Amino acid sequence: MSEFSFELLDNNIEICVSKEHKFGTDAFLLADFAKPRHKDKVCDLGTGCGIIPMLMHIKFSPKEIYGVDIQEQAIEQFNISVEKNSLASLHPVRADLKELWEDCPKGTFDVVTCNPPYKAANAGIESLGEAQKIARHEILCNINDVCRAASKLLKFGGKLCICNRPERLADVICAMRENNIEPKLLRFVSKSADTAPWLFLIEGKLGSKPFMKVMPPLFVKDGEGFSEELLSIYGQHN
Repeated sequence: MSEFSFELLDNNIEICVSKEHKFGTDAFLLADFAKPRHKDKVCDLGTGCGIIPMLMHIKFSPKEIYGVDIQEQAIEQFNISVEKNSLASLHPVRADLKELWEDCPKGTFDVVTCNPPYKAANAGIESLGEAQKIARHEILCNINDVCRAASKLLKFGGKLCICNRPERLADVICAMRENNIEPKLLRFVSKSADTAPWLFLIEGKLGSKPFMKVMPPLFVKDGEGFSEELLSIYGQHN
């Protein structure tokens, strides 16, 4: 059985983590990029330990956040965090995003987020652990499954926010459009001004007309230290 531990987030909120279900910089970037409003209803697909819902709760306090994952241990950890911190507006859900869940309130969400598996199922050397395989490779779902689920969850004009590797940009845009989600906002993330992007953040809106804005790049480093923008996104995590 995996050992659980707790990491402190802002506002004295602690998150339950394990070697199978933890988090990295991309979770902070996506939660900040999504920027849900206080009145919004949000769903995070493939939520893992629930880091993105918890970060959005801390920074933006949306009305309601669902976190969906197919893995039992991930949802167990998320439930532990919700109960430990008395987060009544956060709802862990164990479900397959390809099928969603019973009594799922389809067509009611303002924002859907997903930090999906970055690698195709047959791409590269798969991670050894089952949880890592599922997180990093498109074994149980692919980007089209994510966009199809989002199109069912979102209300008209609602937005889907995804992060992924630059080599998957065409795949993500195609999957969005195949599911009536129009890419509207794109931002690349680089380690520094002189390096190629290692990540992109993209927002699409259900039923929107074509027009995509490309934002200035986000740089992780500024000289020897972190950039001011990244420190701002991290909050106390510097």
